[in-house]
Amino acid sequence: MTTTTNIKQSLINKLAREELIDMIPYQSARRLQKTDNTVTGQTNNFNRKIWLNANEAPGDGNYQLSAECINRYPDFQPENLLKAYSDYCKLPVEYILATRGADEGIELIIRTFCKAYQDSILICPPTYGMYAISAENHGAGIVKVPLVDKILDIEEIIAQKGTAKVIFLCSPGNPTGNLLPQTQIKAVLDEFVDDAIVVVDEAYIEFCSENTVTSWLARYPNLIVLRTLSKAFALAGLRCGFALASPEIITMLSKVIAPYPISAPVAQIASQALASNNLSQMTARVSETNALKQLFVEWLEQQAWCNEVYPSDANFVLFNTPYKALLFNGLKQQNILIRDQSKQLSLVNCLRVSIGSKQELDSAMKAINDIINDNQASESLNNNASANQGS
Repeated sequence: MTTTTNIKQSLINKLAREELIDMIPYQSARRLQKTDNTVTGQTNNFNRKIWLNANEAPGDGNYQLSAECINRYPDFQPENLLKAYSDYCKLPVEYILATRGADEGIELIIRTFCKAYQDSILICPPTYGMYAISAENHGAGIVKVPLVDKILDIEEIIAQKGTAKVIFLCSPGNPTGNLLPQTQIKAVLDEFVDDAIVVVDEAYIEFCSENTVTSWLARYPNLIVLRTLSKAFALAGLRCGFALASPEIITMLSKVIAPYPISAPVAQIASQALASNNLSQMTARVSETNALKQLFVEWLEQQAWCNEVYPSDANFVLFNTPYKALLFNGLKQQNILIRDQSKQLSLVNCLRVSIGSKQELDSAMKAINDIINDNQASESLNNNASANQGS
């Protein structure tokens, strides 16, 4: 059996694109910690865990779904969905492309503007991992200009002029959480107006909505803004996002996207979520999340084991602690799942916690306190034992 498997693997390696053989795929929250939907007794195992690792919102939507017309292919770009998002983002429908989450938008942009094995993208790590993964999948190069003190290194980005066709700026950043200064974003747009597409990923912008750059689209022909319904709208399972850009860019992206990217049920639920009565629900959810985030930040700042709390304009908090492994593993044992970001550039010993419900955060804080206290008690016992042996 092993020999047969090895032969098959050898054949696949021979036929696959060379750069994919050793490529590590993006490690999403569900890849790292799989969903278990099996039922034990009367309890769904999925609901026995506290999910604070994927920057999702607590679910409270109650959307009605019609089964009409599911025997037909959906519209290429559902009119009801585009109109609903147009009303929401205050842009004409010609500036909007509906996608399967913002991740599809990332892929479309790279496939549209980067020639495989010739062109490159520019990213500013630590940042969202799918920019690099999508580039690798397409055979595009990756230029890295690391953040400096959580903001852009403008001089170094400008120094890379001519080397990248697409520049990805994540604001608010993931996993750092902070907004990029708008003066810096403008500087990049101005400098590369004739040389590169500048993508501003606003997946978390609802948590600081006054800082969106969508109003700049008329001024900058090289600007694309990415949006999603996965975060503030609490629709991560729906996989619905948007690329916002000039009609000329939207037309070009439309040549690359799949024939029927948005299913009819997705368009229906997303349109309902964007209706005025549900928008007020989203706004209330954002206010509650921001309030809970502030309480969690204040709690972290009081903990002796926490070295640094990163400023956050999103629905998660990144912090640094020498007890990274202890806390991550201890919480996992209690079915509380957070995200270890310590492998990211400049984020050694950093953990990221999504802001869930008050009950979920209270459970996480209590569990963290118990883990730290148990560890300190254990260290004290070991120290006393060592002292007694020495005497």
